[in-house]
Amino acid sequence: MKITIQMIIDNDDKKIVKEISFLERQELSAETFGLTLEEAKIIMSGIQKAMTAYQVSRYANNQRSCPCCGKPRFIKGYNPLTYRTLFGILHLKSPRLLECNCQKHEKSSFSPLTKILHEHTAPELLYLESKWSSLMSYGTTVKLLEEVFPVHIRPSSAFDNMVKVSTRLEEELGKEQYMFIDGCQREWDTLPRPDAPLTVGLDGGYIHAREGNNRKAGWFEVIVGKSLQDGCSPKRFGFVVSYDAKPKRRLYEMLKRQGLQNNQDITFLTDGCDDVRDLPLYLSPKSEHIIDWFHITMKITVIKQMVKGMSFSPKSDIKRSEVEEALERIKWCVWHGNIFKALNKLEFLVSTLEDLTYEGDIDEEELVQKSEDSKEYKLWKAIDELQRYLKVNSPSIPNYSERYRYGEHISTAFAESTVNEVISKRMVKQQQMRWTKRGTHNLLQVRIKTLNEELRPTFEKWYPNMNKGECAPIPLAA
Repeated sequence: MKITIQMIIDNDDKKIVKEISFLERQELSAETFGLTLEEAKIIMSGIQKAMTAYQVSRYANNQRSCPCCGKPRFIKGYNPLTYRTLFGILHLKSPRLLECNCQKHEKSSFSPLTKILHEHTAPELLYLESKWSSLMSYGTTVKLLEEVFPVHIRPSSAFDNMVKVSTRLEEELGKEQYMFIDGCQREWDTLPRPDAPLTVGLDGGYIHAREGNNRKAGWFEVIVGKSLQDGCSPKRFGFVVSYDAKPKRRLYEMLKRQGLQNNQDITFLTDGCDDVRDLPLYLSPKSEHIIDWFHITMKITVIKQMVKGMSFSPKSDIKRSEVEEALERIKWCVWHGNIFKALNKLEFLVSTLEDLTYEGDIDEEELVQKSEDSKEYKLWKAIDELQRYLKVNSPSIPNYSERYRYGEHISTAFAESTVNEVISKRMVKQQQMRWTKRGTHNLLQVRIKTLNEELRPTFEKWYPNMNKGECAPIPLAA
């Protein structure tokens, strides 16, 4: 069996037939059934070359006429133009036209083709390079594209295109503001009925740092978050703590894309650290900030483990059972939102355990403080830090038991899974690569767009004709 693949170009008054490929089959088998991957690459590459050659020729001919007087413009010469597509690299002859003398021009000649193909990379290829680079390593992205499409790409090119997309995303982001609440209560009351309440969880993760050639520059922190809303897909966002200059704007834009209104309820859950505590402030007049229950109970659990590993002296004024019972009561008070009582118990516990941090007889006038590495000092320090933590975040600690009974969120577990989804799978887990803050920030923005399923719509906004290239269905013969 022999099959000839031809391409028919309808040129209004006549049809142009281009022979693309020739297929031959001897006998039917699983290996020869249908098209192979290599045959598909050859066919698509041939169609691409024939199609683009016709498009360039027709466009160049249409640009020959002067738009003012209609006279034909002369061709000064041809410049080579390289254009990268999903189906191969095209080496085009770009005509350079002389400007007509009927009008004054800044330049005597111009190239009409470079005005359209000024990026030298097809939007579809740019989209796939950015999307897959955000999900896997640059080397794996290149191997995958070359495996599926008739194209040759270097990892550095995939990286450069990802940075190009991230830079364009950053340019579209508005200016940073301290407050995003506008209007007054009277205006908010006239707003339409809002959608379901939003729940936003914020958490942080750490990435191996690199500064220049120094590949042992420690770590730097990345804050990520996820926004949940009933009936809608979750949205994510993230930024490098010590690099990004617009974290508040970034969070606000994510909420705005979910339809946030000034009369809509929104709940923020964080771990209470300084780098995320101020982030949700002044984003919405009906926002509520809650400290994650998981982080509080883990702090108490760590202190309980420290108590179990200690041996209390018989001369001590406090016993292990008393400390463990006090910690349980503190946990119960925090769970029911009674922070005043929990802080009183912690203050008493700190003052009582302070005697354990000294050596010698209590009746002696001079006591020597124990080393900071001693178990007694570490226990006292941990309880003191817990007291300070609850005191600072007391306005954001609700009645967890009541929220739990009503099925409301009390934990940032969904945000911690976002840390794994956004950061760890690409930049931390089983990765020996070290990252700069700038490189992490660029990749992070493209990866978030991909995970939010917003990268393709963004490209269609940049290139409006991307979604107009779909083929119309061919009617079947009767």
